[in-house]
Amino acid sequence: MSAIEHDYNRTGPPQSGREFVLGPAHEGARLDHALQALLPEYSRARLQQWIRGGAVRVDGMACTPKQRMWQGARVAVAIPERALSRADAPEDIPLAIVHEDDALLVIDKPHDFVVHPGNGNPTGTLLNALLAHAPELAALPRAGIVHRLDKDTSGLMVVAKTLEAQTDLVRQLAARDVRREYVAVVSGAPPESGEIDAPVGRHPTQRTRMAVVQHGRPALTRYRVVERLPRHTVVECRLSTGRTHQIRVHMESIGHPIVGDPVYRHRTRPTRASDQALIDAFGRQALHAFRLGLVHPETREPMLWEASPPADLQALIDALRAAGD
Repeated sequence: MSAIEHDYNRTGPPQSGREFVLGPAHEGARLDHALQALLPEYSRARLQQWIRGGAVRVDGMACTPKQRMWQGARVAVAIPERALSRADAPEDIPLAIVHEDDALLVIDKPHDFVVHPGNGNPTGTLLNALLAHAPELAALPRAGIVHRLDKDTSGLMVVAKTLEAQTDLVRQLAARDVRREYVAVVSGAPPESGEIDAPVGRHPTQRTRMAVVQHGRPALTRYRVVERLPRHTVVECRLSTGRTHQIRVHMESIGHPIVGDPVYRHRTRPTRASDQALIDAFGRQALHAFRLGLVHPETREPMLWEASPPADLQALIDALRAAGD
């Protein structure tokens, strides 16, 4: 789960491409890293290829993937038509819409739904569904998406419908003013409440994983126990930051990984065979974004939405509750 933590403005796309003005979060970042945050639907390897091929210009000049960026840099990307047609194609995919107005859209994302197109998921994503629901979103970076949920994490997401709303929501995220709360089932019995203030970054040896690392980015998760099950616990987690896989990494780091997590479970205690059968049948990490709060970008009124756990997660909780001694 990772918020887009940069301030940007789109100044009108070049033909078959996009143009961005970089904000303070990209000061000193490599160009390919900045572009990966701005255009997550494309792999870094593909972005590097475009940079080397002259399809990316910074303030009108050719550049290299490792070139360091600065606030205010104007980055123009001439995206090949073939890449655009695959990644930005509208698809008629149903959306569970919780709220919609002229400025924003709030959806309840089901599990097994990828947010952005990428390697292995070129189509069938939330971005494709949004472009079919509201074609005007094609004019916005990432079709208005300002934060993400992992493929197998369900729950609430906000999408901007105008550039002004998108810029405002990104600033709220960067200022940690957006309220994001999750319900999770974790292994074992953590304390009644806690605060995990530990930096998160790329794992030093396993590059597909994140980890608590000394030189990672600051990350803060607060949690409280909602219900104790026989061998598991239902907790609510509140994010102060939005690092990739933050809750999953933080809960594993204190010895209470999220049930069913296929990646962050290496410190899980031995599980009863009967419990494991329930978890295997569930088939994903038991994590759901149930509460989302923010200031409306136009009216400036505080807004709050809630989404109950989906049926499969509630069924898992009920089954683990019944699986006593």
